[in-house]
Parts: sequence; structure tokens; C-alpha cells
Amino acid sequence: MALSMRLSRGGSKKRPYYRIVVADARSPRDGRFIEKIGTYNPLLAKDSPERVKLDADRAKHWLGVGAQPTDRVLRFLDAAGVKERPARNNPKKGELGEKAKERLEERAEKLKAAEEAKAEAEAETVEVVAEAVEEATPDATNEGVSAEAPAEGAETPGEGAEATGASAEAPAEG
Repeated sequence: MALSMRLSRGGSKKRPYYRIVVADARSPRDGRFIEKIGTYNPLLAKDSPERVKLDADRAKHWLGVGAQPTDRVLRFLDAAGVKERPARNNPKKGELGEKAKERLEERAEKLKAAEEAKAEAEAETVEVVAEAVEEATPDATNEGVSAEAPAEGAETPGEGAEATGASAEAPAEG
């Protein structure tokens, strides 16, 4: 006979209350059991001592006889220090499914396309602004050359008079 340590549900609708029982593995969840070894009330706070009550001596006895605890009961036994629960390693637990990966790739492509469109729009805006600035200002390139310095070999009107030897003073008409 295969023995199982498991939870048997009691309580009312939306108000669960569980008994921790040792039962034949073939019997129904809430059906016949061999012995009740504790209780579990999930409605109480996690730090409440009344949440899980367990007879550790009887649990050790039934484990010695060969009863197999369910995962939830094994957690209770581990917390009580009766039997250590081995750490589980599921490397694929946090991995996304195929459809989720596809959706993520589609979203990334859409985001990349949106960023490229935004960059193009900004570049066009910069070009339009630059053209508007050029149109708004008078032809600054020609003025800048003549205002800065004359080209080599070109004489200014004052320099030409001095270079020819003409007097700087003009005769006064009188």
C-alpha cells in the first residue's frame, strides 16, 4: 500500500482550511485517511504560529514507514525541521515561450523603425531650419569677404593716394 502525506481540504466556499493527513495514495483527496497529523489555515498571516500546526513525532513515524509527502507538505516538514526539502533547479523557469519571444522581436523591430523615423524627422527638421536661416539672412558670404580684409594686391582708396606720392592734404578752395 502506497502512503501519502497530503492536504485534505475542508472549510467552506472561498474559506479553505486543510488537514495534513496520511492516506492511501489511491483514496480521494478529501476522502478516507489513516491519521490526521496537523492542520493548515492559509487565511492566517504567514508569521502566525496558528497557520501550520504539525505533530512532528507522528510525521517522523510515517516518513519512517514510507509515506511520501506532497510538495506543499514537504515545505511544512522542512519549516518544522522534520525533513529537509532538496533545492530544485529549473533552468528553463524564467525562459519565455516561443510566442512571447516572437512578440518581443516584433516589438523590438517596431521600436527600431520608430527610432529611425524619428531620427529622419529630426534630420529633416534641422535641414529645414538651416535653409530658413540662410533665406532669412542676407547674402553674408560676400559681405564677410569684403568687410574682413581686402584681397592681396587690391588697394584701398586711402592707400593709393599715399603710394602715388600725392599730398595727403587737399588744397582748400576758397
